[in-house]
Amino acid sequence: MKYLLDTNVVSELVKPNPDPRVMELCKQHQSELVIGAPIWHELQFGCYRMPHSRKRELIEIFLEEVVHTNLLILPYDEHAARWHAMERARLTREGRTPSFVDGQIAAITVTNSLTLITRNFNDYIVFAGLKWENWHRG
Repeated sequence: MKYLLDTNVVSELVKPNPDPRVMELCKQHQSELVIGAPIWHELQFGCYRMPHSRKRELIEIFLEEVVHTNLLILPYDEHAARWHAMERARLTREGRTPSFVDGQIAAITVTNSLTLITRNFNDYIVFAGLKWENWHRG
């Protein structure tokens, strides 16, 4: 395990015209990729709120047969919860209140010594000790 994929990166993989750089790096690092339980939730929630359609059916198949089958889903465990609570308290004292789920994702990433792969680096820049990379073009 080396990289935790954020929701926006996993979503890129199912797009009709995905970013070629993201596709290439995911292929190159395939054996080093994981996701976190909050990301699994976000992916499923996004799918289940879609109306029943062929597109939704294809996304359900992708989530089950590609994501769930090939990527380890790391839990938000007691270590992540402790780290998250300390970071959340620090940030609250500083007058910054990050998204709760972004805090969970950051906590899973840091407590498992991983690098977060995300397009939304502004959501995570406030977290101490979090390593992240943007694999999208530009």
